[in-house]
Formats: sequence, C-alpha cells, structure tokens
Amino acid sequence: MAFLTHQVTRGFSSSAVRNVIIKQVMIIGGGQMGAGIAQVAAATGHSVTLVDMSEDVLKKAVKGIEGSLKRVVKKKFADKPEAGAEFVQNVMKNVSSSTDAAFTAQSSDLVLEAIVENLKIKQDLFAGLDKVAPAHTIFASNTSSLPISDIASSTSRLDRFGGLHFFNPVPMMKLVEVIGTSATSQDTFDSLLNFSKALGKTPVSCKDTPGFIVNRLLVPYMMEAIRLHERGHGSKEDIDIAMKLGAGYPMGPFELLDYVGLDTAKFIIDGWCLMDPNNPLFGQSEMLNKLVAEGKYGRKTGEGFYKYK
Repeated sequence: MAFLTHQVTRGFSSSAVRNVIIKQVMIIGGGQMGAGIAQVAAATGHSVTLVDMSEDVLKKAVKGIEGSLKRVVKKKFADKPEAGAEFVQNVMKNVSSSTDAAFTAQSSDLVLEAIVENLKIKQDLFAGLDKVAPAHTIFASNTSSLPISDIASSTSRLDRFGGLHFFNPVPMMKLVEVIGTSATSQDTFDSLLNFSKALGKTPVSCKDTPGFIVNRLLVPYMMEAIRLHERGHGSKEDIDIAMKLGAGYPMGPFELLDYVGLDTAKFIIDGWCLMDPNNPLFGQSEMLNKLVAEGKYGRKTGEGFYKYK
C-alpha cells in the first residue's frame, strides 16, 4: 500500500492489552464517512489524524469538516456567535491530516479504516500497519458488508481487532454497530463500546455475521421490494408510498436504494450470495443488475430507479 511509507518494526506480545482508553484516533479514508467520523471524534475531545493517499482529498475533507461545524454552530450557538466561533476553532485544533499511515499509526490508540469495500486492499493496509502500531493499538474497520474476521486475518492482533460501523451522515446518525469476532477480546470490545459512547453515539453489540444487524435486515428488504416490482405486483411509486405511509418509514425502498447507491446494494448482495448461494434472501435481481450495468447508480449519477436530472 502507498500509505505505508515508513517501515518501523515493533515486537510485541499477541496477548490482549487491558484497559485501553482511546484518545489518539487515526482514521484512514478522507471520504464522506471518514471525514464524518473525524468530525464527531474531534468534537468530543479526541485527537484525530485523518489519513489518505491524496493531499487534495485531505484538504477537501478538512474544509468539509470545518464547514459542517459552522452549520452546527449556527443552530447550537444562534445567540452566541463568538462562542460558536470558539467551538469551531477548538474542535479544529483536534484535527490533523497526513498521507503517512505508518508514521501516524505509531502514536494511535485506535486505527479505524473507512476506505473502499475491497477485502484485499483492507487486508494489505492492516497487514502493513500491524508491523508498526504499538501493542495496545486497536484496529477496527467501518465495513458495512465484509466479514471483520476476514479483514483481521492479515494481522497478528486478532484479539485487538473489531468493527465500528457508522452510518451516514455520521454527525447526525446516532447508531454505531460494534462488531466482535470470535477472537476479539472482551477488553477490546469494551474499549470500542466505550469509545462509541464517548462520541455521543448509541452502540449496539453485533456478531460478525453478514450485514451485522441493520444491513442484514435492510438489504434483503430492499431486494424483496425490487423482486415485488419485477413480478409486477406493485409499481415502484406505490411500493414507496405504501412503506412510507403504512410502515412509517421516512423513505420507500426504491428511494432508499437510489440514496444508498445501486452499485453499493449490488456489491453487498453479490458478496453475500457468494458466501451463502442457497439463501433465497441473497438472490440476484435482473433489474438491479441491468441498471448498474447501464451506470444508473441512483442520486449520485442522476438516475437509478428514479431520475434526478
């Protein structure tokens, strides 16, 4: 990985390091998710280093964090603009950026990745960082669909590896799924739970199963909506209206698919189908495959199940 520009090897025991209090946080990936996590961590007093291979991505991310904080203070400090400005300044003091993951990992209590959903890339990243990070450092992935145990397998700290799955937009969404594998120590899991609470989030404990809790229920629900439409049992408009008015959902399944990204939904369901091909909940959809093949991913491309241009 290009991230790993310094090779510093540290020997350490594979036994669990107890009572880790997470203060120094390294977040890998300067996209929307990584920047959102960085903002929340910095706003709650953690020292955060945002890492990416691209300086331009990092500059955009840091600027985006500052802009997001300024929008927050307009509401939170409506009558006290000076206090709001001071709040933004203090939070931004907790944020730094780097293109050198290996160097940053050496002083981190938590290394959290929020990069592309590619198992090999994640494994290679953590394998390199495992050689340089201190013994107490906890590794975590923000993956929404890949098995945490598979990502962790590239490292020697299986007991200090877990999942922290945040939801977009991170500053607004209260939930964090905390995932433990069969090898994750209780101390590591507790540290991740406590860190989530320190961010002001509500953590739920999850096993390392496909989709954890939210996506394990949500993705099959969205796929079944597509199949319902494919069978001619309801228009996408009527299905969306029915779920919003009948179930109280803020979005219908097709609106949500377009928001999440049809390519993302297909990536998740394809991965699950490979893991468990006989599970009917993980079956393919010709309609979804066709839209993705045509580059119609939803809101981000201007068209998915609906048109946005």
